[in-house]
Amino acid sequence: MLKIATGGADRESTSPLDELVTEGARRMLAAALEAEVADYIDRHTSEVDGDGRRLVVRNGRAAERTLLTGAGVLKVQAPRVWDRREEKRFSSYILPKYARRSPKVADVLPILYLRGLSTGDFTPALEDFFGTEAGLSASTIGRLIETWADEYTAFANRDLGDDDFVYLWVDGVNFRIRLEEDRLCALVIIGVRSDGSKQLLACSDGYRESAESWAEVLRDLRDRGMTAPVVAVGDGALGFWKALGDVFPETAEQRCWVHKIANILDALPKRLHRSAKAALHEIYEAHTRADAEAGIDSFARTYGEKYPKAVAKLVKDRVTLLAFYDYPAAHWVHLRTTNPIESTFATVRLRTRVTKGAGTRRRGLVMAFKLLDAAQDRWRNINSPELVPLVRAGIQFKDGIQITGRSDTQSRDAA
Repeated sequence: MLKIATGGADRESTSPLDELVTEGARRMLAAALEAEVADYIDRHTSEVDGDGRRLVVRNGRAAERTLLTGAGVLKVQAPRVWDRREEKRFSSYILPKYARRSPKVADVLPILYLRGLSTGDFTPALEDFFGTEAGLSASTIGRLIETWADEYTAFANRDLGDDDFVYLWVDGVNFRIRLEEDRLCALVIIGVRSDGSKQLLACSDGYRESAESWAEVLRDLRDRGMTAPVVAVGDGALGFWKALGDVFPETAEQRCWVHKIANILDALPKRLHRSAKAALHEIYEAHTRADAEAGIDSFARTYGEKYPKAVAKLVKDRVTLLAFYDYPAAHWVHLRTTNPIESTFATVRLRTRVTKGAGTRRRGLVMAFKLLDAAQDRWRNINSPELVPLVRAGIQFKDGIQITGRSDTQSRDAA
């Protein structure tokens, strides 16, 4: 919104453009609710009682309700339905019963918390944006967070046996807010199902470099039914890799190029960053593994004499940096980085100042989970999802191109 809207006579009023947007949103919502009810009634016009009277009819309007949305505070009167059928009632998909805020507004709260705003400061902060009519009291926010905590508990205990996760992205996300005596680190895993869709698998408290922390997460996923993924993508500094070798030793490793480039540039003077970064991009954008290998050798010759530490960071992981060449070319853009995790937390990782007394580790973890949970609605399927089952089936690829029907191992097993 262009202008902050708050209640009270001494507050500045909303701008004309804000008023136009809010009124437009109110009318669109009203029209959508009317259409939803009309469609529901039309679908049941043939259902009548013994006297020929319809069992499903309009029944006026509900009491006015204040709804907090991304377009501002809207006052709506939802149309009502009188449904006399047994054990069947109309329920609006657009405006669920008792809803007082849109999910998008609720999505803001985890971001505020993870950027250092205490829950006690939510009410005055949000009233500055949405006005005192928003109805976001401290008790309301407290109940909302309790609901999220229950959702997190259910998420952390759900069965995973019905889904097959072929690719994983992993990262340990450190937040610069101080929770109790230590900072929160969320160990995050996102998986790709066999249909190409993405799903949050884990968001656990732990230590980024600790193999045991990651092993606990992986063992928990395994015990709840997850089978070994084909490929895992992550930063080389994670304790995850040792844990992966213990829990899912058959899973291939792919190092994240974004993390690797950042580490290499840290070992080079700033005046060389542009040229070095361009050279590294050429390596992972090469069409074949041979060209990428040649690019690594060229980088080593260019920078190795003066900056051996920078070159060592690249050369030591050359195998796992180039693992993506063994999978479909359409999937390379997804396998080279942990972007789904990075992009989700971008809004809360920019903070540089540590905020003290922001809350508990448990609440911080719940907020991190909710931020990821909300982001899932925006995650797109990976490119060429029809190729994911081929990867799971063991079909081999060279430089992104399919070269076999089945792996040798599978052929022997079938025999």
